[in-house]
Amino acid sequence: MHHKHSFVDRIEETLIAILLGLMTAVTFANVIARFGFNSNILWALELTVFMFGWLVLLGASYAVKKHSHLGVDAILNMVSPGVARIMGMISVACCLVFSMLLLKGAYDYWAVFADLPPTSGRWFPTGFEDKFRSQSFYEVQDVPMVGFLSFLEDWINYGEEYEKLPKVVPYLVLPVSMFLLTFRFFQAALQIWRGETDRLVASHEVEDEIEEVRAQQGEHD
Repeated sequence: MHHKHSFVDRIEETLIAILLGLMTAVTFANVIARFGFNSNILWALELTVFMFGWLVLLGASYAVKKHSHLGVDAILNMVSPGVARIMGMISVACCLVFSMLLLKGAYDYWAVFADLPPTSGRWFPTGFEDKFRSQSFYEVQDVPMVGFLSFLEDWINYGEEYEKLPKVVPYLVLPVSMFLLTFRFFQAALQIWRGETDRLVASHEVEDEIEEVRAQQGEHD
């Protein structure tokens, strides 16, 4: 059970590390191709842009988990611990509602590329749409289709071959990242409810850096 928890706890770090490594490798390979062989990897730029998008979206839930999103906690520091906890719960409830709206929107946008029905309901899901226009045949511009994903041709493209990577693959990050964001806000809500913390924002990197600069200036003086 411990291993499952540790994987769930580290899913963002793992994916972010892999993406950074791949982005570096692809960019480096393109530089070598361009200046060493006077060639160009046509799909390198588009792939790097997709990976950067994954990085940003996964980074949002990672920052919630690490309490490192920017925030103002001046009022929380002025009130009693009980009031601060209530204010923390109100804040995290608003964030949960917002992330659930994002999750619905992200799934609905991605679903049609996966030949799946989007949800019905304007704000929150009330079921699934009976009729929808599938966009599973949409492909990206440059990144070629890869062999190990050929099962998608039968699954969602009615046996038709893909020349380029289907959009369903890079866009998968939308529902995945929004699900992780919602999950991390739920974890933060539990932490506040249990009294382990009273706020979403627990990092004071800027304050720490200012103190460090002051200390260095003091040393010079």
